[in-house]
Amino acid sequence: MSKDNAMSSLSFRSSRPDSWTMPRPYRDASLRYATYGPIRPMEQPGLLARLFGRG
Repeated sequence: MSKDNAMSSLSFRSSRPDSWTMPRPYRDASLRYATYGPIRPMEQPGLLARLFGRG
């Protein structure tokens, strides 16, 4: 085997199409809101934010 042919020549196959080649279809914001509800923050609001009603 030659030095530059050290890697396998087999191509990777997957049953699921790649997300880069098959992007998700566009969803309107109202459809997303109806499905998932309002956008929630990633972290829970802290004590001060809860006391002052922010967050």
